[in-house]
Amino acid sequence: MNIAIASDHAGVDLKEKIIKLLDGMSIKVDDLGTDNKDPVDYPDYGIRVAEAVSDGKAGRGILICGTGIGMSIVANKFPGVRAALCYDTFTAKISRLHNDSNVLVLGERVLDYKLALDIVKIWLKTDFEGGRHTRRVEKINEIEERLMKQREAK
Repeated sequence: MNIAIASDHAGVDLKEKIIKLLDGMSIKVDDLGTDNKDPVDYPDYGIRVAEAVSDGKAGRGILICGTGIGMSIVANKFPGVRAALCYDTFTAKISRLHNDSNVLVLGERVLDYKLALDIVKIWLKTDFEGGRHTRRVEKINEIEERLMKQREAK
């Protein structure tokens, strides 16, 4: 598995801790920025990870900003991306089991580091449950396809 990761200036410290965790788990990481606390626009970094996942260049993605809200809005604009803003281990687990999330979004300003790292671990080790949930994820994919065709027809 390879993971694309990015943050804005408000998520740099947590991003670095997550990269160390992933390195320790022998997971290939593509760090797409930012690397300091100089103010940047979160969409610029959310786009990088969402495109990598949408285009199949990364198996999964992780995005971090202050609250996670902005990054999740950006990421979910991309076809095939199912970004989940998680705030505890339960939401991380369910986002994988039921929604087959492929981008994890975290808020550095609302999570302590230990909890955030636990969320990442749970999210990584949880597989999609399939079954009745497959039908629901397929409906999301159908919505995306229909919208793309409508836009192309205009």
